[in-house]
Amino acid sequence: MLTEAWIRVRKMFYRARGHYAGQLGGEPFRLDPYHSKFWRKASAGSWEPETFAVLQDHLDRDHDYLDIGAWIGPTVLFGARKARRVICFEPDATAFRHLAWNLELNGITNVSAFPVALSQGFGLARMASFGGEAGDSMSSLLTDGQHGTDVMTIGWEAFAQATDLSRVSLVKMDIEGAEFDVLPHLIPWLKQHRPALFLSTHGPYLDEATRHDRLAQLADQLSFYATCRDDKGATGFDTLTGPRALEQFPTFLFKG
Repeated sequence: MLTEAWIRVRKMFYRARGHYAGQLGGEPFRLDPYHSKFWRKASAGSWEPETFAVLQDHLDRDHDYLDIGAWIGPTVLFGARKARRVICFEPDATAFRHLAWNLELNGITNVSAFPVALSQGFGLARMASFGGEAGDSMSSLLTDGQHGTDVMTIGWEAFAQATDLSRVSLVKMDIEGAEFDVLPHLIPWLKQHRPALFLSTHGPYLDEATRHDRLAQLADQLSFYATCRDDKGATGFDTLTGPRALEQFPTFLFKG
């Protein structure tokens, strides 16, 4: 087992070098040294291998990828190697700073990254992390916490009107519980274009009394898709109201 002193020395080395040399989905990348613990896990293939499999299966150089909730960029970086173009949103300022750094470290130029949150419309909203630390992948519009910050929001309808999204083949949404308010605004566009949707749900962040109903509403809104499969291989729209969706944070793939 590595000693704490050796871990500190290793982190100092990565920071002095300016990057961590790692892999995402088998692809080599230069990665910011301040998240070396996470990058080691991802490089070992133990962070969401099913996510990279979905990206691999649904992206190609003729189509675009929409990543809503990009964090520091693991899915954006990998997606940029596969897709024609990546459009992503990350409103957490700390996470966005590292996202931009990771794009620069790898000379990636086919990513349009926006430090705003998709919401009901243009404005300001209070955001904080359920984990208590800015940039820790758990920032959400559902809580303003003790160290919340104001973030700019933009409505989906306005964004979609200003941007050519006709070649999007995959939408990934992982926004820590805000999906219940944001996703309904995407439904008309999703129905029209039918990209695959890779959606993380966060039922435990909702009030227990309304949790089942909110998830059932989500299932009904997405029922125009032909298939629904969760990250453990279970199929059917009833998985959206099953025990895992109510008590954990599963991810669902909608297609067709």
